[in-house]
Amino acid sequence: MKNKRKMFVIIKTILLSLFVLAIIFVTIKYAPYVTELVKTPDRFKDLLASYGHVSIIVFLGFQIMQVIIAAISGEPVQIAGGYVYGMFLGSVYSVIGIALGSAIAFSISRFLGYSLIRTFISQEKLEKFNFLINNPKSEIIMFVLFLLPGMPKDLLTYIAGLTPINPVIFLIISTVARFPALLVTSYIGANMQKGNYIIVAVVSVIALILFIMSLFTKDRIVAFLHKIKHKDN
Repeated sequence: MKNKRKMFVIIKTILLSLFVLAIIFVTIKYAPYVTELVKTPDRFKDLLASYGHVSIIVFLGFQIMQVIIAAISGEPVQIAGGYVYGMFLGSVYSVIGIALGSAIAFSISRFLGYSLIRTFISQEKLEKFNFLINNPKSEIIMFVLFLLPGMPKDLLTYIAGLTPINPVIFLIISTVARFPALLVTSYIGANMQKGNYIIVAVVSVIALILFIMSLFTKDRIVAFLHKIKHKDN
């Protein structure tokens, strides 16, 4: 029994090291390229078009990558998706890609555990969301956190892997909570493609105001969510 446990720890350590090295390599080599690419929707559209019938799979790959690699911002990818595919299909493809990326990140976190989280998340951020771990109300809290603009949702996905939340429930909650913001970014991209720059400007300003409001209130909301747990205890 001891030998099996020791072997499991060794395998886990090796996999953790390989995953961390892979993330560092991809972040350094490809993250800047992806970030610049999606900021130029026409260029991104041409790239996807060059893949023909499998262009959708390539787009899903970009979405999966931006969830797993937190250094890549998700909003430009979502805007580019709306620009290329329109609001409806752009939203649908983004939802699928983000759900797949979230499932992968969540599973990796659940298997590799706390050691992985400490590698990517600063101690300050980890302490801020540490109350989620072993919290019986993690489903409600997760929904609120994923609904708020400005929350580090990709990092939260990794943290979610350490909580008692059911994987399927987590995917449903995070996808539903993310959908409004996702729809807005796809809408912005679709209107950019049509040249409706006034609509783009108005929606972008509204989104920015909501983002700023969230920045000023999210710490209070997180503090309130802390209290929910403490009251139940």
